[in-house]
Amino acid sequence: MKKELFALLGILCGSCMLMTAQETTQLKIKLENTGDRTQKDAPVVIRLDQTGATFQVRSAVVMDNKQEIPSQLDDLNGDLKADELAFVIDMPAHTNKELTLTLSSAKPTKQYPARVFAQMLARDAKNNRHAPVQSITVPGTTDFYSMVHGHGPMFESELVGYRVYFNEKQTLDPYGKFNKGMELKESQFYPNDEQLARGFGDDVLLVGNSCGIGALKGWDGQKATHVAPVAFRTERILAYGPIRTVAEVEAKGWEYQGKELTMTHRYILYAGHRDLRIETTFAEPLEEETFCTGVQNIMGNETVSYSDHKGLVGSWGKHWPVNDTVKYAKETIGIATYIPQKYVRKEVKDKDNFLYTVSAPGSDNFYYYTMFTSRKETFGYPTSEAWFEYMQEWKEELENPIKVTIIR
Repeated sequence: MKKELFALLGILCGSCMLMTAQETTQLKIKLENTGDRTQKDAPVVIRLDQTGATFQVRSAVVMDNKQEIPSQLDDLNGDLKADELAFVIDMPAHTNKELTLTLSSAKPTKQYPARVFAQMLARDAKNNRHAPVQSITVPGTTDFYSMVHGHGPMFESELVGYRVYFNEKQTLDPYGKFNKGMELKESQFYPNDEQLARGFGDDVLLVGNSCGIGALKGWDGQKATHVAPVAFRTERILAYGPIRTVAEVEAKGWEYQGKELTMTHRYILYAGHRDLRIETTFAEPLEEETFCTGVQNIMGNETVSYSDHKGLVGSWGKHWPVNDTVKYAKETIGIATYIPQKYVRKEVKDKDNFLYTVSAPGSDNFYYYTMFTSRKETFGYPTSEAWFEYMQEWKEELENPIKVTIIR
């Protein structure tokens, strides 16, 4: 009897220790949309070091009254500990909401539906096989472009897909869709005939040597230049969803304008969004270095451009997306890039691009946004006029983000 009692006490004590080991904290989050437009799937990001949590956060629950809002925790510095919580929410104009956030040290027990997808695949061309990888670093002299399936990390939301080239171009290349949905896991950016017959999208732009969809380039005073030479080049995926994807491209030891820079671009794509937020950081504060970004001059039929001369630039045109002009038809595409005016120095262009030069003296970072639409979309923008009008609405929304206040 005593043995059974001790055994029972041991189980109870063990259970108590397990329960006390799982810590939680609860706080309120106030959200405010002070703008004149309803924001659908508005991104909200909470830095965990601002929540007051004194334990390692492994799971989280966000509640809007009795409705749970899907969210995700992201480790962005590679230490296997979450740094940020992200979710999206619909916010009518001139409204506010108060949400409840519960953080826990317990491992997550639920999965939310995936509204984004990301992957990077190493390529075995001889055996026609691919293996998923999270990060790849190569010397700057190594031509690794064709050794990554799709030529770099690829990611998508329900609306659009992107990939980032693993070479000195570091160009963003778009994947346009007919219908909303997730396709890249199956098509891997190269849909076959059967998938095309089912209504899959595909590559919609031949980027060439341009900046494509808002890629950051060097500027030599006359034209955009590639990110080369570099000592090492890295491409990685930091977050795979279900609410946002986060990919990075790092150029270490870039010999540029008499300096040796280490530069990292972070590409963030949220559920329900076609636009990317691009955060660029440097190992040391910048001096007078000048870069450029913007949109490709599509150089085909119906090519037109728009600029508000205050950081917003767009183009619209029709051209073949690949060199195979027999199997593939011309594609019509609209592109837009928005740079906060504090980083804009001058509006410029070259034969391939409509651009702004960009600098941030004394700072080690800047950010901007880019996006595209494909004319094939059943949910998109049918004319250049509609696209350019949406660009202006988009800028207004970006300049009025949801205000987030943590109430401990």
